[in-house]
Amino acid sequence: MADWIYPAGSATHGDWSISLGAHDSALEVDGWAHTGLKVAELAPGQSIQLDAAAEERIVVPLSGVSFTVSVDGQEHVLAGRASVFNGPSDVLYTGINKAITITAEHGGRVALALAPAKQSYPTRLIKAEDTPVELRGAGNCSRQVHNFGTPAALEADRFIVCEVITPAGNWSSYPPHKHDEEKEGETSLEEIYYFETQLARNMPAPQDTDPIGYARVYASDERPIDVNAEVRTGDVILVPYGWHGPAMAAPGYDLYYLNVMAGPGRVRDWLISDDPHHGWIRQTWDAQSMDPRLPFGPAA
Repeated sequence: MADWIYPAGSATHGDWSISLGAHDSALEVDGWAHTGLKVAELAPGQSIQLDAAAEERIVVPLSGVSFTVSVDGQEHVLAGRASVFNGPSDVLYTGINKAITITAEHGGRVALALAPAKQSYPTRLIKAEDTPVELRGAGNCSRQVHNFGTPAALEADRFIVCEVITPAGNWSSYPPHKHDEEKEGETSLEEIYYFETQLARNMPAPQDTDPIGYARVYASDERPIDVNAEVRTGDVILVPYGWHGPAMAAPGYDLYYLNVMAGPGRVRDWLISDDPHHGWIRQTWDAQSMDPRLPFGPAA
């Protein structure tokens, strides 16, 4: 069985701290074909380049004041954020067959979500203030979703990209669900989870604290998969198929993840099936309130 868990530092390539699924990734994953992720830590003034390829991409600042992205000789300035827990940032969709140069004048961390694609769509800057922010679930299943790369927000060929913030002690990606078949009411999509964690706000803790979260993936049919992982900043979990969820923010620690999804189907849509043992939990949310710690944003 392929390795679906990549702790921080285990998928490096050149200047990239993470390089999985891209056309130039040195690390090949058996059975993985439709999505990719690259992450880089840039020093002040440093640039990083990616050659043109038949893959659509979206640049997502993770931390840092601002980033300049050069595409087709045109420069796009992206406002960043202090961290992924400070609400949305600007993001840039580049389409296919575009060479990219990313520069961080003040330094920072940046992610590129990608997917092999054939149809060309125009480069598009989505400002932080224009990002659809969704508060999903209720009670201890409350979480915040930034839907900048979903079909309703972005015209693209293959991928669906969003990010999720889960307050300390809450569960997200719950109830467990799957999207591993092309059938009525479901689409077949690979999924990448890139994680970051932090000490929850106003939480007293010793200096050697170790922010953690947990993630679960398990089989939905005869294909074996069994992931029950402790995750930290920089860790990646690949979901080729199967039920996945919950992604759990441990008490005392907030959890973030960037999701990248794409698949072989004709329809670009996130259609899911809940694990029938646990889908009933959705019905309980109507009687519960949204977690008052949400939304996370610059003011918070």
